[in-house]
Amino acid sequence: MSDSTARNDIRLIRRLSHLYVGLALYGASSALLVRAGLGLEPWGVLHQGLAERTGISIGVVSIIVGAVVLLLWIPIRQRPGLGTVSNVFAVGIAMDGTLALVPDMHGLEAQIPVMAAGIVLNGVATGLYISARFGPGPRDGLMTGLHRLTGRSIRLVRTAIEVAVVVTGFLLGGSLGAGTVLYALAIGPLAQLFLRLFDLPAPDARTAAVAGRTPGEAILPR
Repeated sequence: MSDSTARNDIRLIRRLSHLYVGLALYGASSALLVRAGLGLEPWGVLHQGLAERTGISIGVVSIIVGAVVLLLWIPIRQRPGLGTVSNVFAVGIAMDGTLALVPDMHGLEAQIPVMAAGIVLNGVATGLYISARFGPGPRDGLMTGLHRLTGRSIRLVRTAIEVAVVVTGFLLGGSLGAGTVLYALAIGPLAQLFLRLFDLPAPDARTAAVAGRTPGEAILPR
């Protein structure tokens, strides 16, 4: 085995580690926000609302919603990567697993630290997942696909999607609160911080093909 092949293999292992640890932590962080009971991230509001209405666990709802959103990629001609497909399943499984281990929090002295831990852990997870460079999650792929299709700005498309998701989730019984607002304010700076911390070299053409994308292409977490 040549030195360059060995380096590429080590880089691929590191990227896969970032991908799956990041996805597991993302699910765990979402579960902590549920247990804190002070408001969820936008898609979490929808997942919780659907879970309340259907009686299905919130993690399974997350998987179903992710799969449905991924189907919406077909008409907008988005191409999934390994990270995209893994996101659909891994986040929901990790979320339900964490919820099985962590009880509900009662009283602000317990709720606030758990909420803060959930938001920070979500930032860590986002930095890890993005740094793996294995393609966007289904929800953010929908956003970038609509941006390309409509010509509207990323900010406008993302805002429109997340407002629609939050309103729908709230009407279904999802939890809005201080955690929702703090998440919206904090996740951008936190993700940027941890992306710099966990950044890996861009993949070469061979390993980029595994992700279904071109080398160096920027990706998004959800």
